[in-house]
Amino acid sequence: MELTELSGIGPVRAETLRAMGIFSLRDLLYTLPVRYEDHQTVSPCNTKKEGPVLVRGTLVQAPRLSFYHGLKKVTATVEDASGKMPVCWYNMPWIAGELKQGQEVRLYGRLTVKNNRRVLQNPKFAAEDEGLVPVYRTMKGFPAKSFRNLIRNALECVDDCCPETLPSGFRIRNRLCELNYAIRQAHFPDGYEALRIARRRLSFEQILLYLTYVTVARSAGQPGIPFDFDEGAPARYWDSLPYRPTGAQEKVLRDIAADLRKNNAMSRLVQGDVGCGKTAVAFGAVYLSAVSGFQSCMMAPTEILAVQHYENARRTLEPLGIRCRLLTGSTKAKDRKAILRELKEHECDAVFGTHALISRDVEYGRLGLIITDEQHRFGVNQRSSLQMKGKKDEAFPHVLVMSATPIPRTLALILYGDLDLSVIDEMPGGRIPVKTRMVPEAKRDDMYRFLRKEIGKGKQAYIVCPLVEDDEESGDLRSAKALFASLKENELKGLRIGLTWGSQKSEDKNKVLLEFAAGTYDVLVSTTVIEVGVNNPNATIMIIENAERYGLSQLHQLRGRVGRGKDESWCFLFAEPSEKLRVFCSTNDGFIIAQKDLELRGPGDLTGTRQSGEAGSDILFTDIRLLDEVSECVRQLHRNPSMKQELSEIEALAVSYFAGEGHSIALN
Repeated sequence: MELTELSGIGPVRAETLRAMGIFSLRDLLYTLPVRYEDHQTVSPCNTKKEGPVLVRGTLVQAPRLSFYHGLKKVTATVEDASGKMPVCWYNMPWIAGELKQGQEVRLYGRLTVKNNRRVLQNPKFAAEDEGLVPVYRTMKGFPAKSFRNLIRNALECVDDCCPETLPSGFRIRNRLCELNYAIRQAHFPDGYEALRIARRRLSFEQILLYLTYVTVARSAGQPGIPFDFDEGAPARYWDSLPYRPTGAQEKVLRDIAADLRKNNAMSRLVQGDVGCGKTAVAFGAVYLSAVSGFQSCMMAPTEILAVQHYENARRTLEPLGIRCRLLTGSTKAKDRKAILRELKEHECDAVFGTHALISRDVEYGRLGLIITDEQHRFGVNQRSSLQMKGKKDEAFPHVLVMSATPIPRTLALILYGDLDLSVIDEMPGGRIPVKTRMVPEAKRDDMYRFLRKEIGKGKQAYIVCPLVEDDEESGDLRSAKALFASLKENELKGLRIGLTWGSQKSEDKNKVLLEFAAGTYDVLVSTTVIEVGVNNPNATIMIIENAERYGLSQLHQLRGRVGRGKDESWCFLFAEPSEKLRVFCSTNDGFIIAQKDLELRGPGDLTGTRQSGEAGSDILFTDIRLLDEVSECVRQLHRNPSMKQELSEIEALAVSYFAGEGHSIALN
């Protein structure tokens, strides 16, 4: 069914939805809430539990309008039998005229507690008949309420758009509700139990199809291109470098070399903590490919990271006679044309780039090795698209996947079941561990003085904020733009300060990052855009605002931006003390941090990009017990001959799912 056939969607809104990857009514129905607001469970006004709460009471005074750091602020107090609750709204001055002393209100917002002072920030007015209210990702042109109404309209067609996918006997045996019920309840649950049942069904199916697919992929054993190089080639590569590799690096390159000689295409994941030397191992694989007469390509998730890989490759590989090129979305047309010709005619041995490497017009003369960096940012489909470009006479190129996101080994074996696993668990000598400290707000000025002192020694610093700019939902969260403006005029006046954020124009963002790396700026204020792809050994200070908002693994990635040189480095966290942050301050070991992240948050967000503690943040891999249950279910399907028909149906569904023919929940 076309999107425009649904009431409430005209041509403009349809185009907006398509830009978000929603092309059909079924796509729309599988655009599930990112979380839910509980508008039915009332907390007493004297509660001290931080986080989202709903309170009901009487306004004990008329709201007051004031100004706070340039923001318009409305304050009020709500009272019930238990006590009082202070309330405030930022940049919503009209609230002051809407409310009166003695008025009964139901307010839903986030309660924060600092220095024993409580405040309910930017609460919404909640109606009596609301229960669990779905909250969807923000879409330009779609206010939250109108998008919810759109979903209500779409749900009238759920039976036609989303027929049952799983065999009936299999579904009943595994205690899974019907698909149409699951989709309805996932959007507008009747209660927590109905939501649990719906989420279990959808999570179970996603994990089932993923694990089935990787099992099929592994058993298929794609024919590969056996490389021909002598036994001493890996050692010659290491001898060409100005440093000695670690034992772990040497072992992993030996694993890769053994794979490259086989008749089956290599599919290997190399995991390692930030700074363990994965790139040097990958370049070793490129060297083995080149001496065997084949081309390599290395795909990175960001242009800045692709550029850094290319510059490193020129220093490392070109002295060995390996011709390197860079191909990204911003490559000039004239240069692009020349590079495409060189790739096609095998006048280039290794190309580094972004998604541009899988563009339709890119052809390879003799592609033998594909390397993808930061695996969690690429999906199975993107890896397959690149592999198909190098397919020759039914033989496929070898695939090497690198990830700097540490994952506990048992979980990695499940998530990357189609890949062999190598771990670089040894750090190069000479690395000084980053010192990590929590900083109370009262010590902010002391920290800025320390920062100035370090910059006086010629060092540089990052300051990371959770928001790009202030808005009515931000409360007391720091935004990059506001902090940048404040620091330039106050605490860091006179220093050279840069600013960047994720949605900034790509060319502007890359310019700022490259200028920072070149020493043009003393301080770079940013969002988490610098989490991946910035290598500046001169940066020795990382300051993270509102550190409680990030997962442990993401904090570890951010900390990994400093400590890359030979000088002492620091990571400062502005946040209230917590168990999570105490763990983070106690170790620099990414695998220990990943294991703790798994315990604290569940495996739904090993890359640290989503917040924990909110129902519906993601339905894939949110419950380690369910992951184990589905893994055992897949094993039973393969062991039990009576389930052969069910296995065949599920395998067909899994293959079509990843071929883009199934429904549209992203599995990446």
